[in-house]
Amino acid sequence: MELETPKVFTKAKEEKVSEPKAAKIISDILTYSENVIPVKVMKLNPNAILPTQGSDAAAGWDVYAALSAPIEIPPHNTVKVGTGLAMEINENYWIGIFARSGLATKEGLRPANCVGVVDPDYRGEIIVALHNDSTIPHKITPGEKIGQLVVIPKFNLAIEEVDHLSNTNRGSGGFGSTGK
Repeated sequence: MELETPKVFTKAKEEKVSEPKAAKIISDILTYSENVIPVKVMKLNPNAILPTQGSDAAAGWDVYAALSAPIEIPPHNTVKVGTGLAMEINENYWIGIFARSGLATKEGLRPANCVGVVDPDYRGEIIVALHNDSTIPHKITPGEKIGQLVVIPKFNLAIEEVDHLSNTNRGSGGFGSTGK
């Protein structure tokens, strides 16, 4: 049986990805094939704490509030909480800032934008905009876990404007069209 060429390689060839760029992508895949992606982290604040994993298999890395004193988040309000950290990651990845499940379910606190996006070329402080969905004020204390970072591969898009799209069984049905 003959193996099919992966679509990503076929698409790259069709779009004439330069050989140096293709070589870089392949090199990155091979380099990081053991699930280790180097991330450079710089402390911008003496209260900053480096990200930590809750367990060896955890996908997210906890980030902490780099505060000198507690702050309060009123009900149904958003407060930007600095981590005191700046990061540098490989250009083929981005960092998602996700809610900590316990903070969200027990305290009603989550990132205001649901998932924060840290682009690979951003070098400023990582800030978590925490929103209080509850009806009571919540305090964030110095060194408290406020979110988790997840490293995600970044794909570039080749945008092509078309006059029509292929048909599917689902079509344009959305918002519950496939069931509750």
